[in-house]
Amino acid sequence: MPNRAATTAALLSATFMVFLDVSIVNVASPAIRQSLDASTGSVELVASVYTLTFACVLIAAGRLGDRYGYRRLYAIGMATFTLASALCALSFSITWLIGARALQGLGAGVMAPQVLSIIQRAFPAQQRGRLFAAYGSAIGLATVTGPVLGGLLIQLRMPGFDWRLVFAINLPVGIAALWGLRLLPVSPHRERTTLDPIGTVLAVAGLVLLVYPLAMGHSAGWPWWLITMICAAPVALAILVAHQLSRQRRGRWPLLKLVLLRDPGFRAGLVAVAAFFAGVPPFFFFLSVYLQAGFGHSALVAGLTQLPFAAATGAASRWSAPLTARLGRAVLVKATGTLALSMLVLAAIVVTRGADARPWELAVPMALGGACFGVFTTTAFTSALAHVPPDATGSASGLLTTVQQAAGSIGLTLGGLVFYSAASTSDSGAVRDGHVSGFAHLLSYEAVVFVLACAASLALDRQRATSSRTPATVSTQK
Repeated sequence: MPNRAATTAALLSATFMVFLDVSIVNVASPAIRQSLDASTGSVELVASVYTLTFACVLIAAGRLGDRYGYRRLYAIGMATFTLASALCALSFSITWLIGARALQGLGAGVMAPQVLSIIQRAFPAQQRGRLFAAYGSAIGLATVTGPVLGGLLIQLRMPGFDWRLVFAINLPVGIAALWGLRLLPVSPHRERTTLDPIGTVLAVAGLVLLVYPLAMGHSAGWPWWLITMICAAPVALAILVAHQLSRQRRGRWPLLKLVLLRDPGFRAGLVAVAAFFAGVPPFFFFLSVYLQAGFGHSALVAGLTQLPFAAATGAASRWSAPLTARLGRAVLVKATGTLALSMLVLAAIVVTRGADARPWELAVPMALGGACFGVFTTTAFTSALAHVPPDATGSASGLLTTVQQAAGSIGLTLGGLVFYSAASTSDSGAVRDGHVSGFAHLLSYEAVVFVLACAASLALDRQRATSSRTPATVSTQK
C-alpha cells in the first residue's frame, strides 16, 4: 500500500479542510449580510445548512463506502466539496449561497466517514488509537482556527473577492487532494450492505423541519407555516425511530443501529457530545457578530480575538495524553465544567465592561476555554466508544459524528434565538448596547449547555468505572 505517513497526511488534511468550513464563515457573516442584503436568519442558515447537510448524509455515506469502495466515495465527496466551494465564491444572492453551502455540506458528509473507514482498514490496531486522537485534534484545530484564518483572508481585501476568499481558498486544496488520491489505499473488498433510503429521507426531513424554522423564525416574524414545520419535526423523527425498529425486527439493516443505545456508557457519551457541540458553533458565530456588528471591529480583529482559544486548543491537543494523565479520572467532567466556568467569566467581563469592552480583555478566559476544548475533542470519542463491541464501532462512530454535526446546527439556531431576542429587547436603543445584551445572554446559554455536557460526562465516567470492574458488551445482532 502507499506510504502510511503520506496517507495519514492526506486524510488529516482533508478532515481539517471540511471542518474548517464549519467555522471559517463566522467572521465573514457581517460582510455577507451587507454584500448580499440578507436577513439575520438567512446568514445563520449559511452557517447551519452546511452542518445540517453534513449530518444528514454521514451514516448513509458510510454505508455507501462499504458497498462501493472508500476511495471512490472519498473522491466523489472531495470533488463535490471543491465544486461547491467554487459556487459559494461565485454567489450573487443569499439564496444561491445557501444552496451552494448545502451542496458543500453534502460533499463533506460523503467524504468524512471514508476517512475513518480508511484508517480502520489501512492501519494496524496498535496505530489506530494515535490516529483517532490525531483525527480529533484536526477537528478541534480546524474549528477554532477557522475564524482566525477567515479574518486574515478578509483583511487581504482582494478586489472582487472580499468575503468570497474564505470559500475560494478551498479550491487549490481540493484540487491537490483529488490529485493525491493515489496516496489512498484501494478497499480490499466491498460489503454487500443494504441501504435505507426511507430512513435517510426521514432523517433529513426531521432535521430540516426543526432547523429551518428556528433559524428563520425571528427575522420572518414567526408565520404559521414555520410554526407548523416545528410541530411536524418531532413527528418525522418519531416515524424515523419506528421505521428503524421495524427494519431491525424484519432482519434488515437499519440506517441507525438503535440497539447501541442499550449501552448506558454510549448513551451518556452521545449526550455529552451533543450538548458540547450544541455550544461550539454559536459561540464562535456570535462572538464575531458581537465584535463586528456590535463594536465595528474588522474581521481581522474578530479573528485575532479568538487566537488565544485556538492556540490553547492546539497546545492541549498536542499534549492531550500527559494532560489526561495529570487530570486523572473524570477528565471530560473537569474539561466541560471548566469550560462552562470560562463562559461565565466571559459573561461577567462583557456585562461589567459593557460598551467600553476591549477584545484583548477576553484573552484569559478564551485561552482557558480553548484548553478545555482541546482536551475534550481528543478524548471524547475514545471514551464514548470504549465499551462498544468491535463489530459496531463503525456504526457507533458514524452516529456520534452525525449527532455532533446535527447538534452544532441546532445549537446555532437556538443560540440565534437567544442572542437576537435579547439584543432586540435591550433597554437602550444603541446597537452596541444591544449586542452586549445579546452576547451576555448567549454566554449564559453556553454555560447551560456545557453544564449539561459536564453532567453527561459524569455519567459516562461512572459507567466506564463500572464496566472496567464488570465488563459487558451490547449485542448488535439483528
